[in-house]
Amino acid sequence: MFQDRISESGVHIVVSSVLPAEHAFSTRLGGVSKGGFESFNVGSAHGDDPNAVRENYRRWCVVFGAGMNECCVTNQVHGNAVRIVTAADRHKCLEKTPYEADGIVTAEKNLPIFCFTADCVPVLLCEKHGKAAGAVHCGWRSSAADILGAMINAMEELGAGAEEIYAAIGPSIGKCCFETDRDVPDALSAFLGGDTEGLWTVRKDGKYLVDLRGANARRLVQLGLRPEHIDISEECTVCSHEKYWSARYTKRHHLKRGSMVAGIVLR
Repeated sequence: MFQDRISESGVHIVVSSVLPAEHAFSTRLGGVSKGGFESFNVGSAHGDDPNAVRENYRRWCVVFGAGMNECCVTNQVHGNAVRIVTAADRHKCLEKTPYEADGIVTAEKNLPIFCFTADCVPVLLCEKHGKAAGAVHCGWRSSAADILGAMINAMEELGAGAEEIYAAIGPSIGKCCFETDRDVPDALSAFLGGDTEGLWTVRKDGKYLVDLRGANARRLVQLGLRPEHIDISEECTVCSHEKYWSARYTKRHHLKRGSMVAGIVLR
């Protein structure tokens, strides 16, 4: 079950009661950005004041007891690359990340790792005994390319067994709002081996409404996670656009768009 909290640094976060590691998913609340980026935005590519982005990111890192240049981040291209990161990969705020990876995994203690979203599905994972943790951005393309399979493989390389891995699937676009053409259901059906019952409905106009969170949860079970170890947020970022950044909503209404962040750390 997901719960709302306000961090000591003022950032409005949501957390899962299932995930046994320190973690958080951000909202768009509790930051210093102004105007169309109000108020918590950690995306630097859409025109927000860099000083505001830097302060928002600093506040976010405080949630994890870290300085803003002491964490590792994804560099997302909607692919299935997963990188095992160490302290040598720590990211300096607002600088270009020197690798591409929609998912990152670590076994290092006290090294927060982050991924970024604004409708796509953020998934945070950890092994029960702290052997490994992961943060992954699951857009439909990276999902269909089986990025979660690559994540579990990387965690297993670090000594984590699938049955001891827990996952929290955070706020993201819901089936109510993820309208697609036939290509998305076809891609998800291929990646799930046809195990797609209930994951989409077809409207009279031929469009599909797709449950991307459900598809990723189903893949995690296929990969060996226990269903009771998987927590799924019920909040749709499009429907709750005043609380979360939504790429679809802001594009539809010609608004500025920020980015959210999800993070996890091993202690």
